Amino acid sequence: MDIIANFIDGQYQAPCQQQYLDNIEPATGKVYGQIPDSGDEDVELAVAAAKKALPAWRALPLEERADYLTAIAQEIEQRIEELALAEAIDNGKPVSLARSVDIPRAASNFKFFAHACSQFASESHAMAGNAINYTLRQPVGVVGCISPWNLPLYLFTWKIAPALAAGNCVIAKPSEITPKTAAMLGEICQKVGLPRGVLNILHGTGATVGQAICEHDDVKAISFTGGTATGAAIAQLLAPKFKKLSLELGGKNPALIFADCDFDTTVEQVFRASFANQGQICLCASRLYIERPIYEKFEQALVAKAQALQPIDPLLDTSEMGAIVSSSHLQKILSYIEDAKAQGGKILIGGEQVKLSGRCQEGYFLQATIIEGLANDARCNQEEIFGPVITIQPFDTDHEALALANDSNYGLAATVWTNHLGRAHFLAENINTGIVWINCWLLRDLRTPFGGMNHSGLGREGGDEAMRFFTESKNVCVKY
Repeated sequence: MDIIANFIDGQYQAPCQQQYLDNIEPATGKVYGQIPDSGDEDVELAVAAAKKALPAWRALPLEERADYLTAIAQEIEQRIEELALAEAIDNGKPVSLARSVDIPRAASNFKFFAHACSQFASESHAMAGNAINYTLRQPVGVVGCISPWNLPLYLFTWKIAPALAAGNCVIAKPSEITPKTAAMLGEICQKVGLPRGVLNILHGTGATVGQAICEHDDVKAISFTGGTATGAAIAQLLAPKFKKLSLELGGKNPALIFADCDFDTTVEQVFRASFANQGQICLCASRLYIERPIYEKFEQALVAKAQALQPIDPLLDTSEMGAIVSSSHLQKILSYIEDAKAQGGKILIGGEQVKLSGRCQEGYFLQATIIEGLANDARCNQEEIFGPVITIQPFDTDHEALALANDSNYGLAATVWTNHLGRAHFLAENINTGIVWINCWLLRDLRTPFGGMNHSGLGREGGDEAMRFFTESKNVCVKY
């Protein structure tokens, strides 16, 4: 039994109340470990450690702060295989995906912000012949970083790295569903000598330790990635406290596929955008709108690829589709498929739980599912399913495609597949999403702003946006 501990003040320790939660391997359905079910007392210890560490950490020269982040990145790279295996066991994702994407990106997050903090500049404004104004950007203080289960170490470090780079001390909570690599990050911090209390990692549920982090008066900012309903609850909780808040929430992302696209490449990339990580990426395409002249051909190509994509043990290097993250999430996805059937949707492929043999016979597996024939206001077109389920429907004009894409409460990401440059720019300008990819998907430059509109979030992450969030700006006016 793998027993995880909290990481507070540079040391691992058991939860104050000695309460634990089971940690289940999605591919087997079996409990393989336990994690702390932390509460208020654990948060108090972590905040006290962070407050004690804050003065020295924020006063540390930028180059020295950057050296710590670089050392963490290098240690992650040294442990790619170990971390990738832990991620695959904990999350159910293919180990090859964790090895090639999740863990390298976690290292890149620390590398990037190690450089970004030294390039983060402030402004000055001269009042001719009278005074000069300059802006100080100072650390917020103790901040909370709460991350989701779908890309565990990847998104955990996406928040922690800029917070540390900006000079803050961090109380970080990973998802209780996928805690393992977050716990291992503490070992890495110990090895590189990160000062005690600068990063504290607490485990437990959102309703207990997550809420305690958000409510604590000495935690001055919260960066949260997760579901829209939870984000709304956090926003309501924090509004009277006037804390800084960043929310990266759900998505119901459209893909607009035009007849003039590069057909074979588009099929390949759209299929990847739909089903990577079992569709459990907030940026996955889930509503596919296909121009009518190629609709039938494109549908057939997608179905053929889905037939060839069979879920298998995620620990096998040949696995391209692993397990759904939990039993409850699998049941949620299946309920949406049943709802689609009730609303007249046609299941072209998939829609059923897959039973494997041997080690994975009790695991949570689902075949890639493609549904057509639903109205655009159907639940499967309007609500985030967060699984390997996509809907497809035809369109006839550019404006119809745009209207379908924008018919959503969400606004995270969209993809456009066309070789018509003018059309691409027109759609990019008018689609109501925070990110638009043209003839590509998940091509990320860490300098660019990341986030969504409407129910997809509040604020932006990435590059200078993250550094600004984790700092307070102060204007200084000097008369001469």
